[in-house]
Amino acid sequence: MSHNTPATPELLRRKRTDEIVDAIKESIIRDNMLPGDRLPQEKDLAAHYAAGKGTVREALKSLEVQGLIRTRTGPGGGAFIESMTETRAMTLLSNYLFTRQLSIGNIYGLRRALEPLAAVSAIANIDEAGFDRLNQLIAVYDHPPADDEERWAQRMAELDFHGVVASYADNVLLAFLCHFLQRLLKDLAVCKDIYQRPEPVDRRLGIDFQRRLIAALRQKDAAQVGEIMRQHMAHAEQAMLALEATLEERFLSDNRS
Repeated sequence: MSHNTPATPELLRRKRTDEIVDAIKESIIRDNMLPGDRLPQEKDLAAHYAAGKGTVREALKSLEVQGLIRTRTGPGGGAFIESMTETRAMTLLSNYLFTRQLSIGNIYGLRRALEPLAAVSAIANIDEAGFDRLNQLIAVYDHPPADDEERWAQRMAELDFHGVVASYADNVLLAFLCHFLQRLLKDLAVCKDIYQRPEPVDRRLGIDFQRRLIAALRQKDAAQVGEIMRQHMAHAEQAMLALEATLEERFLSDNRS
């Protein structure tokens, strides 16, 4: 005998709201709607989906919270398609991870797996503009920094190098995940502490990996591209973990003083 509890009116309304959200998303894609285009008015959506205005209003609010639309009131108002930028998507995802115990090891565990794939995927797409950008970034950090500001800029440029490589991947999800991991390294508190340390950073091996990577990309040597990036990520992880350990030792030493 079934003991399933009958759905309450509230649960049914919520389910109907979710269905309308999904239907509106599908219509946005089907009708090739672009940022700035306006959705039909609430009353028209209610009639189209045979739903109450309150349910439609909840669906629109859900889409707005997701960053897919924005609503304006007054003359000429309504619900408009919003441009969901990569930066906003990353911010929303970062908020989800805000209270989690995210570590450098967590991030590099994925970077070691994904960045070699992204680099190999970039072989068919990277052009001279891409190679020029990679070399320009190396020039930002191929010398000792003059001050704290330049030191920070150099650390950011090192991550941006990998962002450029990933941007040429032919898998949009793979590129996004690589960019997100790079963004986490820029935002994670412990990484910021590491990047702001005044001690000199030996970048010679890292730059050697990157120059070899550029050469392998030019030669379209997938095996070499993948292997160089794997070695580069392993080296970068070891360096970051070593710096983190030194930072923790210093913190404990200061507390004992």
